[in-house]
Amino acid sequence: MSGVAVVTGAGSGVGEAVARALLGAGWRVALSGRRAERLEAVADGYPAALVVPADVADPESVAALFAAVGDRWGRVDLLVNNAGTFGPGGTVDEIAVEDWTATVATNLTGSFLCAREAFAAMRAQDPPGGRIINNGSISAHVPRPGSAAYTATKHAITGLTKSLSLDGRPFGIACGQIDIGNAATEMTAGIATGAVQADGSVRPEPTFDVRHVGDAVVQMAALPLDANVQFLTIAATAMPWLARG
Repeated sequence: MSGVAVVTGAGSGVGEAVARALLGAGWRVALSGRRAERLEAVADGYPAALVVPADVADPESVAALFAAVGDRWGRVDLLVNNAGTFGPGGTVDEIAVEDWTATVATNLTGSFLCAREAFAAMRAQDPPGGRIINNGSISAHVPRPGSAAYTATKHAITGLTKSLSLDGRPFGIACGQIDIGNAATEMTAGIATGAVQADGSVRPEPTFDVRHVGDAVVQMAALPLDANVQFLTIAATAMPWLARG
């Protein structure tokens, strides 16, 4: 299956890998993010790419994104809710309220706003239906030390995924979640040199090529709408998240 996709946070990292993989698989892809120059660089050479800068935390900006996609292609078949931030580090008493709020605005409210617009478009279009894939994280299962804001939003994404899956059934809208552990990107560069472990030690962790995330999303998106990957975890084989410590 291919069609029209919207990828948020498409200017770098996981979003870039997903956008490139979808374009390579024949999808028409709207690339969204806050840095237009990064989006243009990703879109270069792909006639089926549409660059639409947007801030996922801003309802008007998100509405304009989906309006632009509708004007260009007339429908939305896939939303990849990828935009996110690590947010503040530290124990909960060390996290400033404004930093907490900003993390929630991007990671959770941003995903809600994009899902809201995509759901409405998928419900109304002819033929109806579509798929939403939320980027969760290994932190949707287990936290790293000092990551209360990020971890709380990623646990919340799991709740959003389940609710969208249930509410989308009458309209042919499927929703799944991809939980990623240690894909090698700019955002995770520090993990390979040293990450704080549960016992307080700092040790390097293995990573894997982010292109595999793009391939996994293409596989999830290629299913017919009567089949769904509800949760997919992709991680560096030897990362320590399954272990005690």
